[in-house]
Amino acid sequence: MWVPVVPGKYKNYNHERNYYIYYNYERYMKITQLGEFEELVLLTVATLGEDAYGVEIKRELEERLKKKVSVGSIQTSLKRLEEKGFLKSEFGEATQKRGGKRKRIYTTTTYAHKVLAEIRQVRSDLWKSLPKYIQNLKPG
Repeated sequence: MWVPVVPGKYKNYNHERNYYIYYNYERYMKITQLGEFEELVLLTVATLGEDAYGVEIKRELEERLKKKVSVGSIQTSLKRLEEKGFLKSEFGEATQKRGGKRKRIYTTTTYAHKVLAEIRQVRSDLWKSLPKYIQNLKPG
């Protein structure tokens, strides 16, 4: 089902060119079950591969976001992502360095790869539809 974006209600109406941007509503609604922070956590797990465990995920997120992230928010997101089928987890081997405790290692699922590809496409399409002066914005 395709639906038009209503001018004034959504920011994706291009007033200069006077046209609507159309979205596949069902596809978009499926993607939105992933929150912004959850998406960042999921991308971090995918990036880290075999090293995707709590402390390393936290370090990577803080390095990339350039701000502190609470362990609780990461653990909550990891749990939700696993419940939604985006992640699987298993315990690694116990190590002396960790006082005999085992790490919970996270891996992304095939479903996560599919959804991340869809999110990337939606974001890419949105960036392409922006006026040129906005597309060339630089951070900072």
